[in-house]
Amino acid sequence: MPVETKTTCPYCGVGCGVIATVADDGVVSVKGDPDHPANFGRLCSKGSALAETIDLEGRLLHPEISGRRAAWDEALDLVASSFSKAIAEHGPDSVAFYVSGQLLTEDYYLANKLMKGFIGSANIDTNSRLCMSSSVAGHRRAFGADTVPGTYEDMELADLVILTGSNLAWCHPVLYQRLAAAKAARPGMKVVVIDPRRTMSADIADMHLAIRPDGDVALFTGLLAHLSDSLAIDRAYVQNHTVGFDAAMQTARAHSLTEIAAATGVTIAELISFYELFERTEKTVTCYSQGVNQSESGTDKVNAIINCHLATGRIGRPGMGPFSLTGQPNAMGGREVGGLANMLAAHMAIESAEDRGRVQRFWGSPVIAQKPGLKAVDMFRAVADGSIKALWIMATNPVVSMPDAGAVETAIKACPFVVVSDVMASTDTARHAHVLLPSLGWGEKDGTVTNSERRISRQRGFLPVPGQARADWWQMAEVGRRMGFGAAFAYRNPSEIFAEHAALSAFENAGSRDFDIGGIDRDGYDGMTPFQWPKAEAGKAEVTRFFANGRFYHEDGKARLIPTALPQTDRTSADYPLTLNTGRVRDQWHTMTRTGKSARLTAHIAEPFAEFHPRDAQALGIESADLVELESPHGKVLLRALISERQARGSVFAPMHWNDQFASQARIDVVVAPVTDPHSGQPASKNMGVRARRFEAKAYGFAISRIRPDAQDCAYWAMAKADGGYRMELAFAEEPQDWTFWARQVFGIEARIEPLGYSDRHTGDLRLAFFDGDILLAALFIARQPVAVARNWAISQLTERHEDLRMRFALVAGRPGAGRADPGATVCSCFNVGVNQITAAIREGCHSVEAIGKALNAGTNCGSCRAEIRGIIDGCLKTAAE
Repeated sequence: MPVETKTTCPYCGVGCGVIATVADDGVVSVKGDPDHPANFGRLCSKGSALAETIDLEGRLLHPEISGRRAAWDEALDLVASSFSKAIAEHGPDSVAFYVSGQLLTEDYYLANKLMKGFIGSANIDTNSRLCMSSSVAGHRRAFGADTVPGTYEDMELADLVILTGSNLAWCHPVLYQRLAAAKAARPGMKVVVIDPRRTMSADIADMHLAIRPDGDVALFTGLLAHLSDSLAIDRAYVQNHTVGFDAAMQTARAHSLTEIAAATGVTIAELISFYELFERTEKTVTCYSQGVNQSESGTDKVNAIINCHLATGRIGRPGMGPFSLTGQPNAMGGREVGGLANMLAAHMAIESAEDRGRVQRFWGSPVIAQKPGLKAVDMFRAVADGSIKALWIMATNPVVSMPDAGAVETAIKACPFVVVSDVMASTDTARHAHVLLPSLGWGEKDGTVTNSERRISRQRGFLPVPGQARADWWQMAEVGRRMGFGAAFAYRNPSEIFAEHAALSAFENAGSRDFDIGGIDRDGYDGMTPFQWPKAEAGKAEVTRFFANGRFYHEDGKARLIPTALPQTDRTSADYPLTLNTGRVRDQWHTMTRTGKSARLTAHIAEPFAEFHPRDAQALGIESADLVELESPHGKVLLRALISERQARGSVFAPMHWNDQFASQARIDVVVAPVTDPHSGQPASKNMGVRARRFEAKAYGFAISRIRPDAQDCAYWAMAKADGGYRMELAFAEEPQDWTFWARQVFGIEARIEPLGYSDRHTGDLRLAFFDGDILLAALFIARQPVAVARNWAISQLTERHEDLRMRFALVAGRPGAGRADPGATVCSCFNVGVNQITAAIREGCHSVEAIGKALNAGTNCGSCRAEIRGIIDGCLKTAAE
């Protein structure tokens, strides 16, 4: 009988419930959990494809020391002795952990306990520093604790939802669908999108403010000034429950509307329209994400937003409040256990002697960290200058994701002792490890995660443990024991760790701290259903929103309005005149170690790109599909040009996902400066001066192959998984002397197999296809311009039999023969629907997104492609009318 397991998606901070089913033959399928209150059965394209990412290809299945296979005891003894030696010789601050929002709460808790309570240093930081630490800092300044006030339901109850620095449609798709459904049910609901780019989220927006990069402080400071003399100010709430209103208002009033317009790039008319909409709409939710957080002024942005909600009393009540949307599945769980270098477990403050004493007494630890540790950027600087002698990197890939990534890689390579625990054997970071430890992946590990609305859910294992992989918490407990802390790390299972975590949250609390889950039934861990904290008493219904009663966590119980000065926003110069903005794309996650395994997820956008406004592209001599070099003082990347009216003039957008496993030169964070917010330490990844120039290639190529190609000698290559094999885009600074020989080397073709194809010296076109019997092994298409090939159709030939010679000649031609359809570029990843199929349906009379959905299913699952489908419909109908 098939076995169903309720678990939680491992991608974004929405925290969707998933039902994984293992059939009798071992095949796994996934669907959304209709009972989970985060998603009610919905899944995005990434979540829907989870079963396609759980294979063992590329997995790290046994410990390694210096590249050789090792036993667990040998590897763990080496880790423990190396860390102990560094501590003995150089002190506890000579070692560091760099952890991840991909860890489960139980893993995170032990890492924090080992480093802060037993090693005695706070040198533990997390890749969550890169995505939401400005929210933490803003919350702590305003509320006295890192408290997210609201719930997802507030977005559906609001009359105005503001999305600032958030491409909700692509980065939190299920929340976007909940919002879109709410707006469809109540057309009077207003949505405002604030973003330099016109992203897919603007599809449902009543207003799009194309703000300048880092213009958010000015925008919301201007809003506070506008509200100052209006009836929207809740004078009683301000007087009774806040401090700092007059100072914040004085700072806001110092800037005229003209100055605000200049600082934001938004016209005065647009400002007034937005400000008046906010003023008259009590039920307002302001959602913000990385466009706010990833900034040198990120904390001030957060406080500028919160100021407007505190001043109007629009916080903690249904349908109103500021709402931080976290990036990772367990960024919130990491915050709860003190995963950041400047925090303690259970939302306690490392700068508080009282809190330090409390945590030390609870743990019974010999020491406790006395001061904040090194935040991510400073941590890798300390690795670079030799201050850190031993570094343990867990479940993250900083060689790709950290700013100034080239310098980070150099630092890691030079570190005397580096441990990497991961599920994959060959990440950009793992290749520099002295010790590699194989961790459990999604579907194998067991524990809890917390989503953006403070909802704790279980991740459950339903797959057999592969090879010698072990849970991250087990690895840390074993090292803790080997370092001499045996009794404190004698855990047998994750439920014992969670019980301790819950007990610490309640220890000497009595309502004085926001995070309290002491009332959770610790005996019911296996069957735990999703719940929101706080949960201080068993069986008692808790209030799921904070601060409506005006009680905050500063000592006087009042919130703080923080004066926010307008920051410098222009990071360009004569040498670097374009503003680089980095971010996510719809179907990829982080550095692609998981999503890169799915052919379905790579079909929508198969290679790294740089998105330009048409006028900028024209001025630079760049045409669509050209290759472009982006360069800053820190490094250089080579990307495909995408030209779009969605992009603001003077800016260029590039995705963060691609790395050296999937492209030749596309780690975009090589270009990003290690500039950080002074309060949060969060890097500024969305406002960087760069220059761009067209890359002059002698030849361009497209290839498909049954095996993973090795084209390291190309000036440019970008590889993606495809059904039946791989696809690859290519460009050459110099052409090989013998294309057939080159192809044999790259695709592993035996000498006995002769190619079918042709070359044209005049045009520079070349086509080669290699068949073993009726099986296609590889095909190569070369041209002097970006290759015109029906790519998705060509890829489909990897899974076809080619007995018919006409099929082989069609493949060499690069397009299907008569009677065979080319689906075109993928638009809907959930159902593999291409643009040509959609345009054909439009010609047949499908003139709405709903009609396309009925005809092709496109847009009916996660809905992330609905805006793109609408754009295709509008374009086709406009062309037909001309």
